[in-house]
Amino acid sequence: MPGVPRFAAAQADKWGADKGYPTGWGGGFNRATTHRVGNYSGGFESMLPHHVIRAGDKPLPFTVALRDDIKWGFTSRTPRDYLDNWPVTGLLVARKGEIWHESYRFGRTASMRLTSWSMAKSVTSLLLGICLDRKLVASLDDTTDRYVPELKGTLHGQTTLRNLGNMSSGAEILHDRDNALIYPSAFLGAKDTFSSIRHTVTGWNRRREEQGRFFNYNELCPLTIGMVIRQVTGQSLSQFAQEALWRPLGAEADATWSTDAERNEFNCVGFAARLRDWARLGMLVAQRGRANGAQIVSEGWIDECTRWTDADRQVRYGAARPGLLGGYKLFLWHARADGTQVVFNGHHGQRVFIDLPTQTVLVQTAVEHEGNWQQELYALFEAAVRIKS
Repeated sequence: MPGVPRFAAAQADKWGADKGYPTGWGGGFNRATTHRVGNYSGGFESMLPHHVIRAGDKPLPFTVALRDDIKWGFTSRTPRDYLDNWPVTGLLVARKGEIWHESYRFGRTASMRLTSWSMAKSVTSLLLGICLDRKLVASLDDTTDRYVPELKGTLHGQTTLRNLGNMSSGAEILHDRDNALIYPSAFLGAKDTFSSIRHTVTGWNRRREEQGRFFNYNELCPLTIGMVIRQVTGQSLSQFAQEALWRPLGAEADATWSTDAERNEFNCVGFAARLRDWARLGMLVAQRGRANGAQIVSEGWIDECTRWTDADRQVRYGAARPGLLGGYKLFLWHARADGTQVVFNGHHGQRVFIDLPTQTVLVQTAVEHEGNWQQELYALFEAAVRIKS
């Protein structure tokens, strides 16, 4: 069965291969494995309202320089070995504009937009940085009600941009428990049922602790930041992203961003782009905010996102989730304590790994997060980082 990993060929029905990778609500939103491949590569766009982020006419070029020396472990495992064992739809490794590996499985192709899940939060981080660069926002330590009058008197209005970006609002919320409430109330319901981001964020006022004390990953923090960006720019996030990020970056194709019933981007998830354009976003970070001959987001913003001060102590490497290696800062994950490896991280295996010293970028899109694939994916990434060039 072409394009289907060996381990999955015997489970073709699980991933929908026998049905042509179907799309639509027949699989629910994301629970049915038979619909994930199709829905995560364009199906959501036929199911959900969304904005289109138009690419320019001068894409940043890549040089295809495929390598066969990305190997790791005692048995010299290769990217093909990895792909043959996990439900990955796309994998790309690049450095400084050269593509070293690019593969698609499960019938996906380079022309398809692949959904991000929570990697959209990292796109939101870049947009927030541009707002600070342009002085549309004065300080990360401002509370959001300075910019969004609608948030005055609310928990999220009294929270600083820094603490929202660090997932430290102090709200009484649990990601695994409360998404079952947040998604219908902010995203998937109809407008006449008061389903909107604004309604959900302003109405969520249960406090667990003071802001800034603990890391508590949740969807309302980025949604609040999205409200700020819309207010200070006077544009939708998609319009602003198109003008300030996507076209200057040199994206090769249009992207999309899913919205609520009021056509506001549900910016904790919902951003979809080609694999190569996800790589361009990674390269932008790797090049400290510079791409396509321009400084798109300041080097100062990349510096801010890759270091911790006393104001960020709850998300330092090793502190964000006690017992687990890793750190967090402003909607970006960190794989090293010195801030030199940045990660965009999304549900069901979506990843962009970025090594700042070598400017190595790895992009993965996938349809499942079960198993120990993360350890092997990081080994693959480290094998690429170690290559001298």
